[in-house]
Amino acid sequence: MDSKVLQGAVPAGRRWWRGSWPAGFGPAELMLLLVAAVWGGSYAVAKQATQQLPVLEFVALRFGLTFLVLLPALRPLWSDAQWRQGLAVGGLLGANLLAIFLCETFGVSLTLASNAAFLISLCVAITPFVEWWLLGRRPARRVFWAAGLSAVGAALLSAPSLADLSMGWGDALMLAAAFLRAVMVCLTRRLAGRHNLPALTLTAVQSGVMALGAAALSLLSVAGGGAWHLPPATAAFWWGMAYLVLLCTVFAFFAQNHAASRSSPSRVSLLMGSEPVFGAAIAALVLGERIGAWGWAGGLLIVGAALWVSLVPEAGEQKWRP
Repeated sequence: MDSKVLQGAVPAGRRWWRGSWPAGFGPAELMLLLVAAVWGGSYAVAKQATQQLPVLEFVALRFGLTFLVLLPALRPLWSDAQWRQGLAVGGLLGANLLAIFLCETFGVSLTLASNAAFLISLCVAITPFVEWWLLGRRPARRVFWAAGLSAVGAALLSAPSLADLSMGWGDALMLAAAFLRAVMVCLTRRLAGRHNLPALTLTAVQSGVMALGAAALSLLSVAGGGAWHLPPATAAFWWGMAYLVLLCTVFAFFAQNHAASRSSPSRVSLLMGSEPVFGAAIAALVLGERIGAWGWAGGLLIVGAALWVSLVPEAGEQKWRP
């Protein structure tokens, strides 16, 4: 529903808070910024957790616990008119999210947490191209330049030196996760008009799909000669899991599903693209990571390109107004 229609339905005495937000920034944008801060801290926590539990078991446990927490939110699916729709939309988005989190979790276990935080923000430069592909909106001219700057930034961030511009598996997986995140943002926007499920219900379905998918992959690895691992009984591991389940998953998925349908895909990616600032800071504080001068230069190029894509409209380009 249009925001102006909603405002017209609210008595004047209760609309003061709506006018108090800066232009172009409202409750949806604030929720997305909080998601970025929470997710920024997730890289250090996930890196520590995957040193104690293999990735597939870790992802299955994380989203299995999330699904249990969100079971009451599945009530809207009990009606005949809702469950097919909910499973179809939630299944598609959940499968995409499973691919994202597998790439991210394997990636962060193979690279620096600060590298992972910066590389994931490439989704900001990628999103306009995915919008073009999925939604038919051609990117502005500056997006092509920003994509080039982001590629240079990724090379500087990932390479040990200018003489060795190679990329490790961890960084490559984070690039794949960035692309899949851009697809997720656009799919959420595209499917918003095809269901009327509450955001928390959609989050619950997605979590169930991700838990089942990761558990199935883990069982396949066991059948192929691997071993099943139980989670460690340490306070640090379970505090980290609580952070990932309650803040990074329950709150963040709800906020993203709620806000992504109320803002443009590029603006969503911009606000969530502030993640590397939080991620690099927390990785330095918690893990003692240092990425060096060239790494910082690459990270700043990526973030700068993201800001350029989302904040500087070209002449004649219509500016998004949420």
